[in-house]
Parts: sequence; structure tokens; C-alpha cells
Amino acid sequence: MIEREAIGLLGFLALIVLLTLRMPVGLAMVTVGIGGNFALSIAAPFLRFEPYLEQFKTLTWGVVANYELSVVPLFILMGFLASYANLSRDLFHGLNGLVGRVRGGVAMAAVGACAGFGAVCGSSLATASTMGRVALPELAAQGYAPRLATGTLAAGGTLGILIPPSIALVIYAVIVEASIIAMFQAALLPGLLAVIVFLAVIAFRVARNPSLAPPPQGLPPAERRAALMRLIPVAAIFGTIIAGLGLGLFTPTPAAAVGATIILLYGLALRLRGPGHGLGLSGLKSALLETAVTSGMIYFIIFGAEVLKTFFSRSGLPAALAAWASTSGLDPWLILIGMLVILIVLGCMMESLSLVLVMVPFFWPVLADLNGGDFVSASNAAFGMTSFELKLWFGILALVVVELGLITPPVGLNVFIISAIAKAPMRDVFLGVLPFFAAELGRVALILSFPALALAVPRLLSG
Repeated sequence: MIEREAIGLLGFLALIVLLTLRMPVGLAMVTVGIGGNFALSIAAPFLRFEPYLEQFKTLTWGVVANYELSVVPLFILMGFLASYANLSRDLFHGLNGLVGRVRGGVAMAAVGACAGFGAVCGSSLATASTMGRVALPELAAQGYAPRLATGTLAAGGTLGILIPPSIALVIYAVIVEASIIAMFQAALLPGLLAVIVFLAVIAFRVARNPSLAPPPQGLPPAERRAALMRLIPVAAIFGTIIAGLGLGLFTPTPAAAVGATIILLYGLALRLRGPGHGLGLSGLKSALLETAVTSGMIYFIIFGAEVLKTFFSRSGLPAALAAWASTSGLDPWLILIGMLVILIVLGCMMESLSLVLVMVPFFWPVLADLNGGDFVSASNAAFGMTSFELKLWFGILALVVVELGLITPPVGLNVFIISAIAKAPMRDVFLGVLPFFAAELGRVALILSFPALALAVPRLLSG
């Protein structure tokens, strides 16, 4: 390994150490990027440091003015508006009205609400936090075992990263230059499969050990009708956005703008019922403020990723990794599985968006090279698919295992969130989430074995 590549590798290791020490992600990326480029300029004088610094004059504007990324703050706003308008509560109670008569039905309603809210906010951590506050009191009041209640919500929170429209899907598509709509289409079946698998896990656990959930009580007829009536507009808003994006009826940015506007108007209309309903002025102010803070954080992370990407590119490390993988003699499938294991391990310690920004620029060029390049036909490709389809399939696999890292012992971030909300021991939450973890491993194996789970919808709608 030559000196430039060694500096690149040391920079990568330094980044992992800084992130493990909880340095803010964007700051860690900028620090390693600038420091690494300075080291390169000393080791290889032809890689001058001054021209590298000059890019900062336009880099910030280039990140903020990227049209494809304009969808990110709009989806964030949509999620915060939905949260402060109490749509998450309406969604949970409405689904509880549908399945509350089944043993374990309230936990199943929580999974469905996590999927629905995750489709709006696009963040697993936000989904776990919001739905934990909404559903945990109801589960506790009805006598659900703490392990089942906390495990369900920690696992359900992971749905926020994959159910479209997802911010992580948008970022991944921008990194590998894939179609955002095609990525949303590819996520539909795997996302639906995740919901089905989680519901099956709850049903199996309750059937095997009825003490985990109380006998189904159901809601009084009047209360059930009211819950279902509140579910209809929420389901219509979410369903319109997801279906429109999945079918390619509109592009992501207009969809997010329309979705945010509809949720805003609906929340204000609900406010007419009186205090405690809908979206009030303080809620609107909080939603706008939190959207600005969260969007600023994400844009700074993306800016840091661009700084870091330049450093790694100048070091030659990604090209060296691709060359090594091509000449190593290892089976491409074995290399892919190794990548997924690394993502699971790092997913325990890093937020999903940060992990995608750090690791995908390393992994994707290696996979593309192993597959045979951009213009290889499916019949001649190592993975049996074109480069376009490999982008979609690998993106889904990567996000599934990243979300798996959020519930992987001993660090899973979703488990920390739910443990704090429920004031439950970490050990109990991990024990509660283990059956869902095992089911998620099975889902990864299914998507690996049957790529059509991710590719069927894009193939159908493009043909």
C-alpha cells in the first residue's frame, strides 16, 4: 500500500474513532477531511493544499442549492407537522380500533402506526421517539408485558428508514446517482414485508405465551367509530403520498411540498375543535424551529461528507479497495455479505444517515466494479443484474442492515431511546427486541436470496 492510500486508511480509522467518541458527525467529517488533505499535501506535494481549500468558496452553496436535496427539509417539516398535529396519536388509535379485538392487537397497532409515521418523517430515531411516547402508555395501561411493549416499539421504530418516502433513501440515491423514485419503488415490497414479519412475530409470541398480552378488550362501539373516523384522513394523506411516489405520479419534491401543505391545513382545521386538538400556534412554531435545526444538521453532515469524499478521492483509497476486491479471488457474494456485516456493526454506534454517507461511497464503487461496470448486461454480471438494478438492490439491503444495527446489542440506538422513554432496564428492552432481530436477519436473507423482492416493482412500473 503506498503512502497516499495509507493516509486515507488512517483518516478512515480516525473518523470511526471520532464518531465512537460522539463527536458531532458533520464536524468529525470536516476535521478528518481537512486534516487528511493537509497530510496528503505534505506526503505528496503535487496534491497542493491551497486548491483544495478554494473549493470551500462554492461547496457550501453547491450542497444547499442541490435541487434533489430540497426534498429533505420538506419531508422533515411534514414529519414535525404530523407529530405536533397529533396525527401519530390518531394513527395509533385508529389502527387500534381495527385490530384491538385480537390478542396482541394493540402492539400490532403500534407497529402499523410506526410504519405510517415513518413514511412521513423518514427517520427511525424520530419514529421510535414519537411512537414510544404515544403507544407505550397505552400498552402499559392495558397490561402488556414490558418486554413485548418496549421490544415492539424499538423494532417498529426501524421502519422509518425504509418505508418511503425516506430521507436515507433520498441521500443514498444522490450518492450513487440513482433515481429517487426508483428507490422508493424498490423499498415498497421490502417495507411491507417488514411490517408483515413484525406482526407475525407479535402473533407468534402472544400465541406461545399468552401472559405477554392481556385478553383483547376492544373499544366501545362509539369510541371505535370515532377512532376509525380519525384514521381515514390520516390514511388518505399518507396513502396518497406513498402511492403517488411509488407509482411515479409525481416527483419527490412536489410530493413533499403538497404533503406538508395538506398536513398543515388538516392540523389547523382540527384545531377548530378546541385546545388539545390539531396544530396550534405553539406547535407550528416548534415544528418550524425543529425543522430548521434538523435540516441544518443534515445539510452540515452532507457538507462534511463532500469534504471527506474529496480527501478519500485524492488519497486513492476507494480505487485501491475496488482494485483489491477485483483481484482478491474472493467470491463477490462473500464480499457483499462482509459489507453488510460491517454496516450492522457500525449501525450500532452511528445514526443511519451518517452511516450511509460515510460507508456507501466506499462500498458502491467496489460492488459496481465486481459486477462488471456500468454497461454490463444482466447475463454477464456477477450478481445477475444490471448496474442500475444493483444500485436499487444494494440500497435496500444496505438500509435494511443499517436499521438492523439500531436494535443490535449491545449499543442499538433505538433501544436506548425506548429504554429512556419507558424507564425500563436496557437488558429487558434487548430481550424484548431479540425475536424481532432474528426475524430481521431472516428478512435480510430473503432479500439476498430473492432480489426480485426489491426489483419487482421498479421492473413492473418501468416496463
